Amino acid sequence: MLKTVREVTGSDARDVSTFARDYASAFSEQCLFMRPYFADAQRAGDLFAQEVLGYISDTAMPFPTSDHCDGRRFFNPTGLAGQPFSAVPRVLLERRTPWPRRIDEPVRLPPRLDGARAIVTFVGHATFLIQTAAGNILTDPMYSQRAGPLNIFGPRRVRQPAVQFYDLPPISTVLLSHNHYDHCDRRTLSRLAERFDPLVVTPLGNGALVRSCGIRRVEELDWWQEAKTSALPITLTPAQHFSARHPLDRNRALWGGFALVAGGSRIFFAGDTAYASFFRDVRERLGSIDLALLPIGAYEPRWFMQSVHMNPAEAVQAHMDLEASESVGMHFGTFQMTTEGIDEPLRALEEARRARDIPPAKFRTIGFGEFVRVG
Repeated sequence: MLKTVREVTGSDARDVSTFARDYASAFSEQCLFMRPYFADAQRAGDLFAQEVLGYISDTAMPFPTSDHCDGRRFFNPTGLAGQPFSAVPRVLLERRTPWPRRIDEPVRLPPRLDGARAIVTFVGHATFLIQTAAGNILTDPMYSQRAGPLNIFGPRRVRQPAVQFYDLPPISTVLLSHNHYDHCDRRTLSRLAERFDPLVVTPLGNGALVRSCGIRRVEELDWWQEAKTSALPITLTPAQHFSARHPLDRNRALWGGFALVAGGSRIFFAGDTAYASFFRDVRERLGSIDLALLPIGAYEPRWFMQSVHMNPAEAVQAHMDLEASESVGMHFGTFQMTTEGIDEPLRALEEARRARDIPPAKFRTIGFGEFVRVG
C-alpha cells in the first residue's frame, strides 16, 4: 500500500500518487520549455509522476542507524552536505564556459581478455566496462541522450558512448553508486534487464528504484559490506555526496563507491564524491589498489560543488591517499553539468600532477573507448 506524503516527507498527509501528480503538473506549468514535448501540462505531470511513483512508496523504510544514517535519512560523517534545491537558481546564473554541441569519437569494440586479470574500458562519464574471467561488469551505466527526468530534461550528451549498447558483451553485474540521473539511468537499466538480466549491486535505499526498471536481482549494501551474491568480491566503500531524484527523496538512499577483486587485482571505482579522509580508510581496510577510477570533472563553482565533487587537485590527493598503483580519471567530457570548460579537467589534472611530482603514467585519463589492462 502506498505510504502518505507525511510518512515519506513529514509534510502534508496526502496520498503519494495525488501529491506526485499535483507536484508534476505544477512543475510543468512553470516550465514553458516542456511545451514542445507535450500537448498539455497534465500529460507532462502524468509522465513525471511515473518517474516518482515507481519507487517513492518505498523510500521511507527504516535503515540501521550509524555514523551516516539516522534510520530514515543518510548523511556524510563530515557533516558536509550538498547545496539545497533553493541554491540551484543562483548556480544557474553563474557564467558557464560554452561546450561544443557534439564531439564525435570512434566507436570501439570491447577488447579480448587474453589472459589479463581485468580489462577496464572507458565508455564515457562514469560508465566503465570491466571485463574479467568471472564475468563482465558495468559501472553506473548511462546510455541515454540526456541526464535528467524522462530523458528529456537535464544536460545533453556531448560524446556518445564509446562502446555501443549492442556491442556490449554479456553483463553479469552492474555497480550502481547512487541515484543521480547521470549515474542511474532508468532507460539504460531497463535495456540491461531485458537483454542480460544482470545482478545490480547498489547502496541501501536504491532497490525500489532499480526494481522499477525491471531488474530482478538487486543486492543493497551499507558502507564496508561485501556483496554475497556476486561472482567477484565486491565491497561498498564510503563516498562524500548526497542523493535525490526529486525534491521529496533527498538523502533517502545511500551513495558510495566500490572495490572489487579480479584474479587477485583490486580495482576501486569511486563513484561520485568530494574529497574526504575515507580514501585513506579504503587503503587501510581493503589493501593495495591496483587501479583507481577517480572523478575529476563537474567541480565548478566551488561554493556549490566542493562538498560533493572533487576537483583534479583533490583527485590527485585521493590517488595519493589510496597509494594506488595507477589511477584513471572519469566524470568529464560527456555532460556539461557545471561551469568549467570541457577540457579544463584535463589541464587541471596535468597541473596538479606536476605540483605533486606524480608521473603521468601514475594518474592519467584515457580516451573514450580506450582501455587499461590490469594484471
